[in-house]
Amino acid sequence: MKVPGLGRPRVVSKPWGEERVFAENPKYAGKVILIKAGESLSYQYHERKEETVFVLEGTLGFETEVDGSRRRLELTTGELFHIVPGTRHRMYAPTGDCTIAEVSTPELDDVVRLEDRYGRQGTKAP
Repeated sequence: MKVPGLGRPRVVSKPWGEERVFAENPKYAGKVILIKAGESLSYQYHERKEETVFVLEGTLGFETEVDGSRRRLELTTGELFHIVPGTRHRMYAPTGDCTIAEVSTPELDDVVRLEDRYGRQGTKAP
């Protein structure tokens, strides 16, 4: 019997780990993101997408620009960071695997990669 609303997340493999997209509609999106130990996402920003990340497990390294200077933060389980459009940022796992939840506006492909250790700079490729 098919139950309306029941499903499984869409898994997107990334060079740094994976995203499990559990919500995607015209109003909002939700992901559970695994960043493998020692790996990092692109240094990037979004033109329209607004997001909040919440650390579920591990330590999240978070690099962002404040008043023109790059700052590095460490967020631990239970902490969050709100990212508004235009905020330059990078997330990474400095000490071990890190799992975060991300909720955002629905523009999942809105990414401008400024730096990327996996050769994706300047692209929107997964």
